[in-house]
Amino acid sequence: MRYRLALAAVWFLSCLGCSLNEEIHISSLMQAHRSHEVIQQVEAELASGKRVSSFHLYCLCEAYADVRRYDKMLSSADLLQKSIDAGDDTYFAGSLRAFPQILRARAQLDLGDYPKAIQAASDAYVVLQKAGLLQSFYRYQLISILGTRGLAYALSGQKAQAQADLEALAAVNIFESDLGPDKHIAIARIHMANRDFRGALAEMGLESQPPAVLTLFYDATFQTLPRDFIITKSLYETGQIGPARQGYDRLLSYPYIAQVGSIYWVALLDRARIARADHNPDLAAQLLSKAIEVIEQQRSSIHTEAGRIGFVGDKQEVYQEMVSLLMDQRRTGEAFEYVERAKARALVDLLASQQDLPVADGNAPQAAETLKTLEKLRNAEVELAAVPASTDAGAASQRGVVVGLKADLVAEAPELASLVTVTGTSLGSIQQLLADDEALVEYYPSPAGMYAFVLSCDSIAVSALPDAGGKLAEDIQQFRAAVMNPASQNYLALGQGLYQRLFAPLAGNIRQTRLIIVPYGPLHYVPFCALYDGREYLLDRYSIRILPSASVLKFLQRRRGVGKDNLLALGNPDLGKPELDLQYAEEEVRAIAKTAPSATVRVRSEATKSFVKANGGRYKMLHFATHGLFDPANPLGSSLLLAEDKDSDGRLTVAELYYLHLDADLVTLSACETALGKVAGGDDVVGFTRGLLYAGASSIVSSLWKVDDRSTRDLMIAFYSNLGSMDKAEALRQAQRTVRQAHPHPYFWAAFMLTGHP
Repeated sequence: MRYRLALAAVWFLSCLGCSLNEEIHISSLMQAHRSHEVIQQVEAELASGKRVSSFHLYCLCEAYADVRRYDKMLSSADLLQKSIDAGDDTYFAGSLRAFPQILRARAQLDLGDYPKAIQAASDAYVVLQKAGLLQSFYRYQLISILGTRGLAYALSGQKAQAQADLEALAAVNIFESDLGPDKHIAIARIHMANRDFRGALAEMGLESQPPAVLTLFYDATFQTLPRDFIITKSLYETGQIGPARQGYDRLLSYPYIAQVGSIYWVALLDRARIARADHNPDLAAQLLSKAIEVIEQQRSSIHTEAGRIGFVGDKQEVYQEMVSLLMDQRRTGEAFEYVERAKARALVDLLASQQDLPVADGNAPQAAETLKTLEKLRNAEVELAAVPASTDAGAASQRGVVVGLKADLVAEAPELASLVTVTGTSLGSIQQLLADDEALVEYYPSPAGMYAFVLSCDSIAVSALPDAGGKLAEDIQQFRAAVMNPASQNYLALGQGLYQRLFAPLAGNIRQTRLIIVPYGPLHYVPFCALYDGREYLLDRYSIRILPSASVLKFLQRRRGVGKDNLLALGNPDLGKPELDLQYAEEEVRAIAKTAPSATVRVRSEATKSFVKANGGRYKMLHFATHGLFDPANPLGSSLLLAEDKDSDGRLTVAELYYLHLDADLVTLSACETALGKVAGGDDVVGFTRGLLYAGASSIVSSLWKVDDRSTRDLMIAFYSNLGSMDKAEALRQAQRTVRQAHPHPYFWAAFMLTGHP
């Protein structure tokens, strides 16, 4: 649609012999995908204070969409709306009135916020309808509206509504030589979103070739890329490998495909899979390496393939394919390093919406410099996205700028760099951080189940763990149900079954007594200490701690936990409802305060979020004995429930944790489900623990289910009493064993886990 608008402008001006050089120039830049130049020109106009036309603001929105700066795109759409409201609502005899809503709909679709995309597209439809613009020249806007809304419906599982928009699209009367490609591609994308690849192929088979006149203005591949990708992807998904191989080779030869990263990485992945099937592992490795490079350059791209294509691809598949290929070649160390890169990418994707993550550093001048570096990096990535891949020298030069700025960011704020970029960590550097008596076990999916990597300070081994029948997630759910129900007696048999699947095959490679576990997928929900080998629990053999990734080790070593005061203990906050009171939580915080000199205890109305935000950085240890609310659909919105006051509602969310400045050796979340987080598509769990690690906590004790109030009190008192004579992992282990003597069922003692430094 954007090119049709730009081309219409150029055609209209050229027919008039118009001398409006700025309009012709910016239209030509849009046609050539020179988005960065469009941004520079229009932003310069805005900075100069002179009036900027609505057409130029529209071009600015499209340019920001091209480089995936959706925050800038949406703010520019607001400027466009103000300009239209002020009366500048036309471009060369055409109407711009619906474009702010159309642009917002596309941005929200790309960002994966389907309800907002549906609402904005519906608003755009109403604008056209009220203005009487649903016919004639404005049908291309109607096609865009129905196509975007239909995609959003399909991707959110609302099939009936998606089908209604498909039928409405099919009913739009057009001249095939003019709007045919737009209409058929819009319909095919909805079929793609529904994974109806045969329907997509059938729709594209009806499409006429793009009108030849369009190729006079810019590279024809921009017209054919979406069409060719839809056809090739559909051929691949329907098992027509020969034509798909030819189609992908043609797509990958297009000089501008690198600028459409949402197509590029999927094409590289599928072509690599074809190469593996063709027994060409070297070509497969080359293609996968390129796909990973493309993905890791797209720091802020989360769901853009949905909006651009209609096909939702999981970027984790690329890493899994590479790990599988390397394991076939027995390149275990390299495979492990890609596992760590996969976890880093997952975290970057999930936190991409946190555009203004702060620098966790008490040095204000250094923090300011780091934020400048981060902004430079974002701008450099925008420029890189605008450089055609065919200009090898220019692309290589800009990649060098990005690499250099990433290195600067790693040097200035290494953990911030880990949240906003993928920074590789070598196997050797991780092994150097392991003590002689420590073993690290990291799980990662394989084509048949899972790999379990076992690292020590001087060795690496790997075991393949088959998942016959694909029932692992179901078995974990049954085990959790048994340990969460104190009346159930099935926990021993179920725990033994999981032990045989997850741990017995690698136990021979573990000689150490301290265990670090890096889970994956559903394993994040497993209480490993309660796995049973037929004679004893893992709790009896190892002190266990959990990490979100092995790379986190390098950040934990830097923590010292030297807060001025010893302990802040908050318990039983007043939540306004008697049924939410926690009698034993209040007893708990008063009891543990006796184990720590200079402790601060705040209960009921004094246990506020405002106090934590203002004073949390003063304490070496923080203890929260309250309710926790886990939101699986929005893990950054999960929260600890504290008392309200005039300054806050009391909900301390995961997103807010990234803005705390702690200097804590230990944070204990003696609450419900505080160890849980989002696990989707292989993502690292992003919940309370990861946010607290970034905020400045060296280690966190948190829970895997809704815990018993009284036994939790006993466990926490024992844990804090043990800290004077042993490390945190062993202190928790011994506290759990103590509670187990009085309450043998794992419900009472197995919920809590230590994440971070021991």
